Amino acid sequence: MSKAKCIMVQGTMSGAGKSLLCAALCRIFAQDGYRVAPFKSQNMALNSFVTRNGAEMGRAQVVQAQAAGVEPDVRMNPILLKPSSDVGSQVIVNGKARGQMPAAAYFKMKHSLIPDILEAYNSLAAENDIIVIEGAGSPAEINLKADDIVNMGLAKLVDAPVLLAGDIDRGGVFAQLYGTVELLEADERARIRGLIINKFRGDVEILRPGLAMLEEKTQLPVLGVVPYLRVEIEDEDSLSDRLDTKAAVKPLDIAILRLPHVSNFTDFIPLEQHPLLGVRYVQRTRQLGAPDLVVLPGTKNTMDDLRWLRESGLEAAVLRLSAAGTPVLGVCGGYQMLGEQLCDPAGEESGTPCTLRGLGLLPTTTVFGTEKHLTQTAACVTTEPFAGAKLTGYEIHAGRTEVRGSAFCILADGTPEGCVQDGVFGTYLHGLFDTGELTEKLTAFLCKRKGIDPAGAELIPMEQYRQQQFDLLADGVRAALDMPAIYAAMGMQKGDNT
Repeated sequence: MSKAKCIMVQGTMSGAGKSLLCAALCRIFAQDGYRVAPFKSQNMALNSFVTRNGAEMGRAQVVQAQAAGVEPDVRMNPILLKPSSDVGSQVIVNGKARGQMPAAAYFKMKHSLIPDILEAYNSLAAENDIIVIEGAGSPAEINLKADDIVNMGLAKLVDAPVLLAGDIDRGGVFAQLYGTVELLEADERARIRGLIINKFRGDVEILRPGLAMLEEKTQLPVLGVVPYLRVEIEDEDSLSDRLDTKAAVKPLDIAILRLPHVSNFTDFIPLEQHPLLGVRYVQRTRQLGAPDLVVLPGTKNTMDDLRWLRESGLEAAVLRLSAAGTPVLGVCGGYQMLGEQLCDPAGEESGTPCTLRGLGLLPTTTVFGTEKHLTQTAACVTTEPFAGAKLTGYEIHAGRTEVRGSAFCILADGTPEGCVQDGVFGTYLHGLFDTGELTEKLTAFLCKRKGIDPAGAELIPMEQYRQQQFDLLADGVRAALDMPAIYAAMGMQKGDNT
């Protein structure tokens, strides 16, 4: 049985740009005619996705799969950690939750997951020509290296050549790269085939003396200086710059509450792309102002974030806006918060048994249990002003919600989903704006309320826009990197910069 070649991208730190570099390589290799799959043995993220067969995986590898032109597969991310506190996470293996686990306990048992990692990797390698592997954080975390299963530890397991990327935009890139190389063991350094300077702004000629000195000190080639590429492709969790957007610069103002455990904020990227919709993230009451729409997004810890909403004063502010007629949308955990009561009898959601009052804007009650609902689905919105909008999406939630009111939409199997009451809308569907139909109806609704003419503000279909952005990313990275050297690092001949 043939086995794929592979290349691994590691970084000097979190946020060095590994995810987008891997997405770019997936696209480049696919453009060059190869069957490509992304892989990350262990991902820590609150942005997750549900595959066609009901398995949960990190969205970074979903984006990379889309860049490669293949369907997302849980084998691309066999271990997903979803942080629920500063010292603990929900552990998901092969797409299924194995429960909450403190960090210390996980570190003791993670080596037992190596067979799961290798089974997933080897299965993908048997079906593809190239595997693009993403590391996590830094390979030079000397307190963690002994039990590593995602950086050099994984590179050894699958015999992967490594590209090491540093982020020049944050400053200190030469120290980042040199220090990382120096902290590696000799056999680990031998795996590195080249260095990449990422997120560069300015004249590269000014950088060249430093590149020469870096190559001399590390005895490793610099394979490229990648410019700061302005592409609209999903980011990972709290490192996303979009969460820092505080001001609307478009005619319509959408305020999304930046909950402490916010998850799947990628749901709202299609709104950001619309020429009339300004999307901003709000953490304080003084930032909220008078938006045209308030959104309560998904969260990994609904009960804790509901308490935060109450204590911060944002709950009272949202209730005042809703009473004055401002539309409110809740997605997943945000939908649960909009109800009358949330019950966690076994402490599955919050860690201790409790019952909390919701915002009371929807006639619903949510009860949390141990079973997680994971599914892909299609739906049609049945309520005005969005009636007729066709949706595709997925559900990831542990709570079961009793609805005593009108449904938001009807699922493909005929099941009512979500709830609507007096300008307040709630749904469990992630990805609800991806088809563009709900985006357009929402825009028309908000324009009418504000007296704005939406004519001429045409929206590129989300999938078409996404593919355009992948091509822009690939073009920028291909032009910046020594692709023949990268092909050679994998033991392959093909590759040029034309």
